[in-house]
Amino acid sequence: MDFELTEDQQLIRRSVADLCRKFDDQYWMRKDQAHEFPTEFYEAIASGGWLGITIPEEYGGHGLGITEATLLAEEVSRSGGGMNAATSIHLSIFGMQPVVMHGSDELKRRTLPRVASGDLHVCFGVTEPGAGLDTTRITTFARRDGDHYVVNGRKVWISKALESEKILLLTRTTRYDEVDKKTDGMTLFLTDLDRAHVDIRPITKMGRNAVSSNEVFIDGLRIPVEDRVGEEGKGFRYLLDGLNPERMLIAAEALGLGRVSLDRAVKYGNERVVFDRPIGMNQGIQFPLADSLAHLDAAELVLRKATWLFDNGKPCGREANTAKYLCADAGFTAADRAMQTHGGMGYAEEYSISRYFREARVMRIAPISQEMILNYLGSHVLGLPRSY
Repeated sequence: MDFELTEDQQLIRRSVADLCRKFDDQYWMRKDQAHEFPTEFYEAIASGGWLGITIPEEYGGHGLGITEATLLAEEVSRSGGGMNAATSIHLSIFGMQPVVMHGSDELKRRTLPRVASGDLHVCFGVTEPGAGLDTTRITTFARRDGDHYVVNGRKVWISKALESEKILLLTRTTRYDEVDKKTDGMTLFLTDLDRAHVDIRPITKMGRNAVSSNEVFIDGLRIPVEDRVGEEGKGFRYLLDGLNPERMLIAAEALGLGRVSLDRAVKYGNERVVFDRPIGMNQGIQFPLADSLAHLDAAELVLRKATWLFDNGKPCGREANTAKYLCADAGFTAADRAMQTHGGMGYAEEYSISRYFREARVMRIAPISQEMILNYLGSHVLGLPRSY
């Protein structure tokens, strides 16, 4: 086994870290408090060519793997930008994989170069209020009407919908009670968010407020057949091609957030003097931070295995889900301990620890909860009876 990063991978780490240093904690605090999209950061990442890191070279990207994408995502989060930074570019980094693998040549030609350049913002429309994690129960419906589909329905927790020109939209084209297999009858589109037929309403939420989360109401949206990704009725299968990489990206972002939280806690533990000694000398402070270091390191190893498997065309569901589970827990625990180390000042915005804490917490919920990952590991890996 070779655990050493290649020279190119190390260069990615250094280059992204250098770029992100231009955007300090004050920048992210202002964006978060103002609920303002980090346009300057997004444009800097786009200008550096990083948005196309996994998009094929023929469409203006670099054609690299999920390993390189996770290194990018980890450094972006670890810079202190956290999930505000990572979510602003997340879908562009790997979310277009179903289009890359299953979209028509024409669809890829007119969308992927714009994604790679940063000119095209895309959001991801899957989750619905009545379905939750049971994607097969979505009810947003696309009815075929000649060379178009007419779509009606509702989506929720759609990140970046306000900034996006297009949506990668999962619909039903055959109703749930009319299919033999519940994952059949769903169709995926990459299409325009026509504001005449789409109402977008931001959700007031706990954190990660520089990037909006939204309810999306769709009323009579006409989608040309050319915007369909692959064949009608096979959208759920296409979606699966992006799920394991998404778990790996989320894991990397949680890992980065845990690393920066730990870094800030160690710095404070060395500098803060109480009872004539730095607080980091006290085992009550030192041991939890050392424990977080061990858990972050262990989680990273599972993530590295998962990305290696994916990039080498091997099954990786077990490892991708485990990486997300362990990185999300380790990242949140590190953020929680960083807040405890800072005491009352951790609760203040001045040190950014409270922002890290809020953003790390959501990683245990989205895009899939820790409990659903345990369901997957229990039934698909251990062979226990399915509980849902």
